[in-house]
Amino acid sequence: MIVTTTPTIEGHRITAYHGVVAGEAIIGANIVRDLFAGITDIIGGRSGTYEKALMQGRETAMKEMQDRARQIGGNAVVGIDLDYEVINNMLMVSASGTAVTID
Repeated sequence: MIVTTTPTIEGHRITAYHGVVAGEAIIGANIVRDLFAGITDIIGGRSGTYEKALMQGRETAMKEMQDRARQIGGNAVVGIDLDYEVINNMLMVSASGTAVTID
């Protein structure tokens, strides 16, 4: 399935629009992960633990969005938007876009 942040897909014609689809992932806080991330923040550098959590959240949200697009007859998703939010020490990743059929 082709997924893109752009409203069109070069070389393909959109033949049908199926509607907005979204996928979400909520990742709970982990005290060990938070401890090591805090140490990284103090001494500087990147927090690989949080980067991995962000990647997993993004992948989960994108997969759910694509699954929902397939369920309503789409074979591509255009205009994708990714949002990240922290709610009560939990990370929420949301992916949304428009399910379409392309030729």
